[in-house]
Amino acid sequence: MKQYNALAFILLATLLVVSCKDNTNTESFFSINEAVLKAQYTPKESIKLEVVDSSNKKIDSIVYSINNLKVGSVKGNSKFSFALKDQKLGYQNLKANIYFEGSTEVDSSRVELISDITPKVLTYTIVNTYPHDIKAYTEGLEFYRDTLYEGTGNGAGNDTGIKGISSMRKVDYKTGNILKKVEYPEKIFGEGISILNGKIYQLTWKNNECYVYDVNTFQKLKTLPYYKEMEGWGMTNDGKNLYYNDGSEKIHVVNPETLKQIDYLNVYSGGSKIPSINELEWVDGKIYSNIYQKNFVIVINPKSGAVEAMLDLSDLENKRTKLPDVDVLNGIAYNPKTKTFFVTGKNWNKMFEIKINQ
Repeated sequence: MKQYNALAFILLATLLVVSCKDNTNTESFFSINEAVLKAQYTPKESIKLEVVDSSNKKIDSIVYSINNLKVGSVKGNSKFSFALKDQKLGYQNLKANIYFEGSTEVDSSRVELISDITPKVLTYTIVNTYPHDIKAYTEGLEFYRDTLYEGTGNGAGNDTGIKGISSMRKVDYKTGNILKKVEYPEKIFGEGISILNGKIYQLTWKNNECYVYDVNTFQKLKTLPYYKEMEGWGMTNDGKNLYYNDGSEKIHVVNPETLKQIDYLNVYSGGSKIPSINELEWVDGKIYSNIYQKNFVIVINPKSGAVEAMLDLSDLENKRTKLPDVDVLNGIAYNPKTKTFFVTGKNWNKMFEIKINQ
């Protein structure tokens, strides 16, 4: 249970139901009955909605919405039940539009939808150990046609004065040699990468833009702005769309041609959301992710956002050289040819090929 308790340490505390009013009348007659609401629900439950009438007004109908999408309506002040099985994990913003005597009143509240899955604890076996560039402040790692590609950031630089330059590179993983590389100026902090349709995408941390390159020539094709102001962290793809995160529990699903949002998911383990998910890797329909400043890899269901499994890689800390500039575990790539994972860390001098035991 050591692994499970360690993951629990990073989880956030649960939050309580909150409510707010958005009434079109100066005097409020109706409100969502919060006495029948819980702070948290699971996907196997239904939410019961009803309105408290503090007047003797005649209600004609009530239209209920969740996260700004209409989910149903009732005649009069009838009770309404909505199954949560297809809702995204995270906060559910509830709204009731109450129609009465030619007028309308709106009331809102909020509950949280959490995961009901207990993550499975995975184990691993080290298959090989390879050299890794200690100047590489690893932010992204991905295999493409049996070749490893890596995105790096600037790093911090300590006593040795070694401070990496943000880059996107093609690497011989067996020797650690850099086969091809694009470097950025100091003002650009490179982040996660993903390869889709013959193009390499690389995020930037605070520059609010993504760079797109030809995977073969490393010729820059275009720069895509994020669809809103946010940080860029890790990135992966499902063969059609890009997925990237911003340092929170949210993963954004975007169109690779425009970087416009298509969808999103919130990552939860049990009753708590998982912030600081970092490097991402898509493997057999699941998202594998590092957690920033933790030695864990979690396995995420991309449809629900639920953490289904976890892997503790703490032992790797003792198998690499502890240099002054060495930073945290980050970087996870899956080689479909060998069916093994490659993991490393920021400024680590080693990269480990591991096989996850099923």
